Amino acid sequence: PNRILLCSSLYNLSTTNRLIPRNFPCISKFKAYAITLPLLCTANSASLLACLSSMADSDSRVSVGCGGNDAVEGNGSISIEPSCTEIIIIRHGETDWNALGKMQGQLDVELNEVGRQQAFAVADRLSREMTNISAVYSSDLKRALVTAEIIASKCGGLEVIADQDLRERHLGDLQGLVYHDLAKLNPKASEAFRSPRSDQEIPGGGESRDQLYYRSTSALQRIHEKHRGQQVVVVTHGGVIRSLYNRAAPHGPPAKKIMNTSVGVIELSGERWSVKSWNDISHLTQTGFLKSGFGGDASSG
Repeated sequence: PNRILLCSSLYNLSTTNRLIPRNFPCISKFKAYAITLPLLCTANSASLLACLSSMADSDSRVSVGCGGNDAVEGNGSISIEPSCTEIIIIRHGETDWNALGKMQGQLDVELNEVGRQQAFAVADRLSREMTNISAVYSSDLKRALVTAEIIASKCGGLEVIADQDLRERHLGDLQGLVYHDLAKLNPKASEAFRSPRSDQEIPGGGESRDQLYYRSTSALQRIHEKHRGQQVVVVTHGGVIRSLYNRAAPHGPPAKKIMNTSVGVIELSGERWSVKSWNDISHLTQTGFLKSGFGGDASSG
């Protein structure tokens, strides 16, 4: 019964590709190896005991991801497979327009004070939990770039690499309008924005969802090819993050609200993408973060 319970718990965690925490029952006493779930769940009692007895006491985390073969080193940091890239996806901090529910798109709106607090909170968290960060990428829009600079300064003083392809979706004539007033202020553009067609562009130079998807996923694929075997931070926007999630989990549940400075982790290995964790805002408990997490569409709040 204990073996079945352990396997069931591990399987439930692994379906979202989350890291198994250090204090997870039983696991903290095992050596920091990535556990192969099929072996545990199908092994007979003798094989299971042999497997577990070969593991020494350790406080390190066990990771299930990138094919299930990530090793965890003695200091608790993850050794990433040479073919993989672990990409930490961060949404920018809050802006005044987020708080007002205004459509930002590619307009260059700066962080407000809450947004800066959020950025420092996520930077502090990453500096403690992600010890192998080798590069920090960002959209070139200020709300993302400043968030990235705060993170980079806390994580070894890395230089931020700005990439226009990580910009938010261009929302055409809707940029600068309040979300709840779109249909009244610009019904034609609002209809295009809400269209079920993924190839529908928005009047005024706005992108379709397809254009955003191919732009943002191509950018992440390029980052992966350049940083195989490394851990990389990418700071971007709600619409971009939704596209990345859809690429990594095409058959998963719809992405929920993408909160300001939320943390997600995607692993890339060639053309294979997988989600390890998503939309984690546990670092924001003391910052008075924006609860709506407004990102310019109904799904983002």
